Amino acid sequence: MLTYVLRRLGLAVITVFAITVVTFVILHLPPVDFVTAYAAQVAASGSSISPAEADAMRLAYGLNEPLLVQYWKWLSMVAVGDFGRSFEYGRPVTEVIGDRLWLTILLSLGAIVVTWGLALPIGIYSAVRQYSIGDYIFTFIGFAGLAVPNFLFALIIMYVGLRVFNTSVGGLFSSEFQLAPWSWAKVWDLAGHLPIPMLILALAGTAQLVRIMRANLLDELRRPYVVTARARGLSERRVIMKYPVRAALNPFASTIGYLLPYTVSGSIIISVVLSLPTVGPLLLHSLISQDMLLGSTIILMLGVLTVFGTLLSDLLLMWIDPRIRLGQLK
Repeated sequence: MLTYVLRRLGLAVITVFAITVVTFVILHLPPVDFVTAYAAQVAASGSSISPAEADAMRLAYGLNEPLLVQYWKWLSMVAVGDFGRSFEYGRPVTEVIGDRLWLTILLSLGAIVVTWGLALPIGIYSAVRQYSIGDYIFTFIGFAGLAVPNFLFALIIMYVGLRVFNTSVGGLFSSEFQLAPWSWAKVWDLAGHLPIPMLILALAGTAQLVRIMRANLLDELRRPYVVTARARGLSERRVIMKYPVRAALNPFASTIGYLLPYTVSGSIIISVVLSLPTVGPLLLHSLISQDMLLGSTIILMLGVLTVFGTLLSDLLLMWIDPRIRLGQLK
């Protein structure tokens, strides 16, 4: 098992390196750079910058250097934890991301917990009580959750909040805490604003996992070992929970690889609609303004989350399913 883990870690390092190459090349594929995009914004406001000023900006930002040289400088800085300075904000990328990263991670982990906490018991109930009224109700809700976009659900929640409760559900802080330093009062205010964004983010993922859990558990319940366990006189709860549910959990563990980055990147529209101070809108704005270093850092972070999530899901699968664990030890 240790050999397997070390091999997976080695592959993870190689994958992250490949992600840095692909990310940097793709972000430099557009024919315009940050200076050109900035000049267009200035022209739209009625002003202009001279060609000499544009050349000076490219020289200051290192945009006139060959792509390979730019990549090597960026990779050398990333290797020591320095992600460079944002072109647009004129500050280190780590400062620009700042609290947004921790708020994004907190919101993402909360959405994953809600997703699993809802999908697991509902999926088990729907499989055990197949074709019951509750199964039909959860099936309808699941299909609705898959069909309705999360941002539309966010708009409905905002409308209901304003018209029925006369309150805004947008943002993660009240107006008096948005620029205030961290304190217990601000933490408590954040805790009060987190549930609604978590629920919205978890809706589509919950509906999908409920269908997966139901289908897999139904397949496991028809296996001969379940019939044998019932014949031995084991209680129905023990028959279901001991092996079939554990085997049906494989899809849950395997989804971590994409759930972690999805809750960051997939929440861009929701974050814009709900005015959430997360990384998603920052990534969107950096891509529009061609802020290469900021965009590269955020995309690299998503790639690392994907690799880490895949590694974590592989380890969980080995722990959950003895068949996988024994197969790796041979």
